[in-house]
Amino acid sequence: MCDTQTVTHVSSIYEQEWAGLLARIAVGDQSALSELYDASSAKVFGLAMKILGDRAAAEETTLDVYTQVWRRISTYDAKRGTPGSWLMTLAKHRAIDRFRSSYLERGRQVLLDEAAELPGQEDTPEQYSARLERQRLVQGALATLSVEQRQAIALAYYWGLSQSEIADQLKLPLGTVKTRMRLGMIRLREALAPYGEGLLS
Repeated sequence: MCDTQTVTHVSSIYEQEWAGLLARIAVGDQSALSELYDASSAKVFGLAMKILGDRAAAEETTLDVYTQVWRRISTYDAKRGTPGSWLMTLAKHRAIDRFRSSYLERGRQVLLDEAAELPGQEDTPEQYSARLERQRLVQGALATLSVEQRQAIALAYYWGLSQSEIADQLKLPLGTVKTRMRLGMIRLREALAPYGEGLLS
């Protein structure tokens, strides 16, 4: 019990110090931002690393968080949470945004790579042209989906993740992922229907 009280007391001291630093940042004190970074960046980095699993991305996200602190200090409300909880919320949002944009960018790159794929040795010129046309049509159909639907489908079809794995990666309920994929596939089939069967196989 004594150890728990000690940890709580130390945490309270840190929060008081960080609150003072935020107050100085609010009036444009850049040195206070540096002090806050030195005092709290390890926790921010730890959370970003847990979400992203990539050291370089976590380091960049950590820097982004403190840039946000400087730019958005006016949005901090002590009545709604401690300085530490505010920092962790910023870190969580920035890390998740980076994770999602990373997957979307990789998904776009996969599509571009496929579109630029050279013909195989067994391809005739007609087969190669037909394959490129098929890819173009699928790309166009994917572009009609919402970002969320396209993201879920890309994770499933280009990286082979299960719906449960997608839900885990994106920190979303499994039901939400299933709905996005179902609606996305319905829309894809509708968009590709005029071009015949088999484009999604």
